[in-house]
Amino acid sequence: MKRQMICIMIISILTAAPVGATVEDSGMAPGDVSSSPWTESTSPSLPTFLPSPCSGDYGSLTVAIGLTGPESEPDKFYTTPGKPLDFMVTVSNDGKTEVEAQVGVKPEGCPFEWFSWTTTSVTIPAGVSRSVALQVFPDTNAVAGEYRFAVEASAKCRSSEPRPAKFKVQAFDYASETTVAGSGQFQINKDLRSMNSGIKSTKNVLFSGSVDALVKNEYLVDRALGKNANFQEQDAVDNYNAVSLGDALVGTESFKSSAIFGGVGAKVRESYDVQQMEFKNQDFTLHQTGSLKKTAEFKTADNFTGYYLIDAKQVIPGQKNLKEFEEYFGSFEINRRILFRDAAKSKTPCQEGDCLKASGIKAPTPSFTSPCLSGSCNDFVNRLNSFGK
Repeated sequence: MKRQMICIMIISILTAAPVGATVEDSGMAPGDVSSSPWTESTSPSLPTFLPSPCSGDYGSLTVAIGLTGPESEPDKFYTTPGKPLDFMVTVSNDGKTEVEAQVGVKPEGCPFEWFSWTTTSVTIPAGVSRSVALQVFPDTNAVAGEYRFAVEASAKCRSSEPRPAKFKVQAFDYASETTVAGSGQFQINKDLRSMNSGIKSTKNVLFSGSVDALVKNEYLVDRALGKNANFQEQDAVDNYNAVSLGDALVGTESFKSSAIFGGVGAKVRESYDVQQMEFKNQDFTLHQTGSLKKTAEFKTADNFTGYYLIDAKQVIPGQKNLKEFEEYFGSFEINRRILFRDAAKSKTPCQEGDCLKASGIKAPTPSFTSPCLSGSCNDFVNRLNSFGK
């Protein structure tokens, strides 16, 4: 009881005593927090300019495009439907670093399908050029006329100006294509004569049996330019077989280019009578104009059993006479190429005094001795001598 009374008395004393606290003046006015180490805020300093991702890397790309072949070749940008043209695209990097350049084609008036590629990547070291081939292949339905396109290149921190290019498509004056496959009997006859080009071509083919494919093509371009052929004949046979006794593949094909009409004076005749022909790939191409002027080429690759003949000649009156004759009986595989050229310039035969002028020799001046006694007769002879000088 006594202990409880003591506790009550102590609590009463504590509650009755005044509460004191010491507060130090911080020297800050109410609301002033600028000097507080906890509330101090700092703003990041911004650079005066933003660094460029191309800093230290500068330069440009340069594109060049041209057709393959000799620079001196005339009219080489001509082609025909279905015949490709080969371009070379060169990209130069004059920058300080290596780049991965994206090269693209702007087709303009050409279909995308004509190009072997429309975009490609090329790694080009600093100060170096790289080239890539580009083939343009007008389809067989291409309309004759001039076509244009451009090529440009770009890479990180650099690009090029578009580089234009052009080419011309010549239309066929005559085109004939035949494709046959199956079993039975088949006959074809073709006869082509062009007075403007001096071309004569005949084709007579008859087969009975079975064939996987027999193709006979012919094309004619009057006044062809560039590498275009004035006349092209293509033949192909794939896996012909005689089925019954008496079956055969029989043909006679001939071609003539007359020198009188501006041709090369070439004549090729081909005859065959075979019971089996695994393959035959043949091409006869004639150039009378363009960059391959005065050229005729015959190429054939054959695998056959039976009879086969090639009779070829070139006759240019007063200049050239060439003959080749080949005949095969049995089973053979042959590869044959015959090339005729006429690079010589024809000269008109001269006659007597004209020959002397052509050779640079001066013809003697005729002189007449006067047989006259009278003055009038001598005067006539003098005038005659003066006329001949």
